[in-house]
Amino acid sequence: MDSNTVLYGVFGDPVRHSRSPLMLNCAFRETGVNGAYAAFHVKPDELEAAVLGIRALGFRGVNVTIPHKVNVMAYLDEIDEGARFIGAVNTIVNESGRLIGYNTDGIGYVRSLKEETGIRLEGSNIVIIGAGGAAKGVAYALAKENPRHMYIVNRTADKAAQLAQNLYPLVSSEGMGLDQLENIKGKIDLVVNTTSVGMHPNLDEVPIALDWLQEGMTVSDLIYNPLETRWLREAKAAGCRTHGGLGMFIYQGACAFEYWTGKKAPVEAMRDIVLTSLSRS
Repeated sequence: MDSNTVLYGVFGDPVRHSRSPLMLNCAFRETGVNGAYAAFHVKPDELEAAVLGIRALGFRGVNVTIPHKVNVMAYLDEIDEGARFIGAVNTIVNESGRLIGYNTDGIGYVRSLKEETGIRLEGSNIVIIGAGGAAKGVAYALAKENPRHMYIVNRTADKAAQLAQNLYPLVSSEGMGLDQLENIKGKIDLVVNTTSVGMHPNLDEVPIALDWLQEGMTVSDLIYNPLETRWLREAKAAGCRTHGGLGMFIYQGACAFEYWTGKKAPVEAMRDIVLTSLSRS
């Protein structure tokens, strides 16, 4: 660091578990950017002051994580169309004191999915399991890829129906309860788990019945701890293509890096350092 170092960070509560500083500082080193990225523990009642600090201290960019992704929107000057649709911001860009909010979660997810599996999303039938914040980001980004139809499946069918209704201007979509999954068995190209089912320490849980999985289907899970959930192992054994959640984490950070610097993110180096960190934890 020197007097020309540009500052970046992540705001969250809690935030000490975050691997974003490790990943983004690696990206700066690999690309020769004179930047430094740190984690900042920002409590909910301190959020407005923290956002004001972005301008006052000249931070170029900040990531926003739980629980601030929604509330931070009230303190920004502009919200990108995608972030507005999703209703959450995870990346802030400081353009000469004007703070612009983006959401790179869904963009990062789709970029990872396509690069790691080679899937053709145009004209496909997609199932999204879950209807929360992560589902909104992923569903919006997938809808932009021109699939044929999208099903939102959730324990609370009303919540699924609401998200499907919001998506309808972009894609043909419908919401349903988990008990209706049998009605579309065998018709799906991609199924995505956006819930926490199967995350450490509940490693034996699966989001839907395993006999629903069909050979040739692509099965994706946003969870990356563990790197391969039971659901993905069972899907692979059933002849499905599988896609884990680590790529989404890497690529949402890569997209933020590219918004901030205008440079192509060193994705493989970012992935390697996160994988090394996970193996040591």
